[in-house]
Amino acid sequence: MLLSIILMFIYVRAKMSSEGMQSLFPIEDISVMGIWELLPHLYRIRVRLKETVEAAALFEPHVVLTVDSKGFSFRFLKQLRARYNQQKSHWPVHFHYVAPSFWAWKGGEARLRGLAEIVDHLLCILPNEDKICKLNGVPATFVGHPVLEDVLELNLRNNHIVPDWRAEGNAEDFRNKHVIPSGATIVSLLPGSRVQEVTRMLPIFANTLELLKETFPQMMTVIHVAPNKHVENFIADAVHRWPVPSVLIPGGMTQLRYDAFSASRVALCTSGTVAVELQLARLPCVVAYRANILTEWYIKYKAKIRHISLPNILLDSAIIPEALFRFCTPGNLAMLLMNLIHDNNFREEQIMAAEKFVKLLLPSERIQANLPQQNLMRANPKYSPSIVAALTILNYGKPLQHVSKDIQILKDLQL
Repeated sequence: MLLSIILMFIYVRAKMSSEGMQSLFPIEDISVMGIWELLPHLYRIRVRLKETVEAAALFEPHVVLTVDSKGFSFRFLKQLRARYNQQKSHWPVHFHYVAPSFWAWKGGEARLRGLAEIVDHLLCILPNEDKICKLNGVPATFVGHPVLEDVLELNLRNNHIVPDWRAEGNAEDFRNKHVIPSGATIVSLLPGSRVQEVTRMLPIFANTLELLKETFPQMMTVIHVAPNKHVENFIADAVHRWPVPSVLIPGGMTQLRYDAFSASRVALCTSGTVAVELQLARLPCVVAYRANILTEWYIKYKAKIRHISLPNILLDSAIIPEALFRFCTPGNLAMLLMNLIHDNNFREEQIMAAEKFVKLLLPSERIQANLPQQNLMRANPKYSPSIVAALTILNYGKPLQHVSKDIQILKDLQL
């Protein structure tokens, strides 16, 4: 039977939009991070939540797949299931993609236990999350990290496989295209994807470059702009007062993004998924983060992890320099970047650690064994984390012998 699936675009990547997926409303309406930052947007989020529940109930899906943004997603699933209970009708199967970061917060595992009431299956993107979810009564599968799709896309586009899951761009082409002098020091800047992040972090980044430009007179910056109209407008205005020459890279263009990474000497980024992308590119980086004082206070007293960037968390080591909260100042960032530009041993340490980190993001051999005919450890575009996630959904509740038939269907569709 053909399943009808409603996809709730809670944390929409540019790639989903490029495939023709359309949201019920602009994702910026609910893309808010923090505590104090959230308060002015509560009414609009409630309205969007109600609209989403109404749309889902009208659509009558067989499967509901929510993606990330647990605050919105879990409220949506709870209200939708309550709607079905009220109508005494059979509810759809509820999948949620990306487990909540229970491992990062005090009491996080205890909050997992209530998820079984609204989520039938979690699709986890980090190792060992699935085991802990199952121990707390929530069925789960580790499907691999979605950022690995960047490697697969580049391999397919360039018609060759780069070993060790490395996302390799064309540095020479990037320099020629943007007429960058051969001796220029290129710094990739990734200020964030949400407007609150960018408005807070970009001025700090600008002041950092002001401190560095005397040491590196040929310094250029590549600013990676998230596909968010508010972010785009803010950055477009900010570069008119930028202290060094800059190139803007629009979001959603994988090849251009990694071309820029390959041409860069270092990167400075706001904490987030971009730190993982930089590991794929093997580009040494510094991670920065500032937030509203209330949000920073909450993180300081509720977090149970020592680091904020995912590579440092999974490797349990401060491989990537982090400048957080009150230590996130132009002076500290300039010093860290200068060390990373000059110290080749420091750079090599990050690059070697990146190889170990990326391997942790791959689906385990245990998952491979449950998906016959697949070799997930190879950079093959047919066997990506998205395929593992799709097969998990398609084969929910099916005996294992039916899995290979669905694999062939996915191959025929050239997914």
